[in-house]
Amino acid sequence: MATEATGTATEATGAAAEGRPRRRQARGERRIAQLLEAAARVFSTTGYTAASTNAIAREAGVSPGTLYQFFPNKEAIAIELGSRLMHEMRQSYDEVLTPIDPAATPLEEVIAGTVDRFIEFNCRHPAFFVLMHGPDIPGRIAEEHDALHTTLVARVETILAPFAPDAPPAAVTRTAQMCVGIYKAGLELILAHEGEEREAYVQEVKGALLRYLEPLVATS
Repeated sequence: MATEATGTATEATGAAAEGRPRRRQARGERRIAQLLEAAARVFSTTGYTAASTNAIAREAGVSPGTLYQFFPNKEAIAIELGSRLMHEMRQSYDEVLTPIDPAATPLEEVIAGTVDRFIEFNCRHPAFFVLMHGPDIPGRIAEEHDALHTTLVARVETILAPFAPDAPPAAVTRTAQMCVGIYKAGLELILAHEGEEREAYVQEVKGALLRYLEPLVATS
């Protein structure tokens, strides 16, 4: 009986010990999320270059020492935040940028749906634009962004190809590159405005893409 009781106590102690690391890990993940949310707000307000770990810690409501328990410097914070946002953006690509049947979906509807989805993402995560296009972003983020851009162009090609079945592949690639360029140029203006003026710029971007692509579709 004593042996059985000892075994039961040992099992209980072991279960408790396993539970504690899990709880510590959960607390750590919550703290990391808190710091990344604070960093996103600081980067969006001041830009990456002017941001500091002290400002991020202050925004998160923690001491700089607490921040350094999870991130050694500002660059590490930016890389982690950028990686998470790019992962979310890739999920958007998977959901939105899929082959379209031109007979079932008008070009204008395709443009509107795609632009709205990506504008919504960027307005919800303004730090994404700051980190992807800032002049002094960490090299790793720049590399991941280049890969993301390549993926975006390839996905846009898959959407455009059915609308222009007779166009040479090189022409479709150029058109996709131009579409992404038009969208990115408009995005900077969109994020610089709010309310009705922001919506007006969204409509301008949609109109510019539609007017650019209509001749391609008409001649196919």
